Amino acid sequence: MDWEFTEDAAFMALADAFKESGQVSAMEFLANGEGAFHFQDLTQNAAGEGMDLTESDALEDFRQQVIDALEMFCRD
Repeated sequence: MDWEFTEDAAFMALADAFKESGQVSAMEFLANGEGAFHFQDLTQNAAGEGMDLTESDALEDFRQQVIDALEMFCRD
């Protein structure tokens, strides 16, 4: 799969919301409120790009990739 999720509008919205939230933990941010909403939007876009996230291992791997990317993008 060659889809670069960090260029997706849902990821950009997620990264912006994470920065604005002032939270330190991307994992906690994804688990609650606005972070969960944006992550769900991103997973729907991933499915639209052909990623199969129906298995829990695949979804967990994707979630970890998103967490890693958020922490890297939002490091200032």
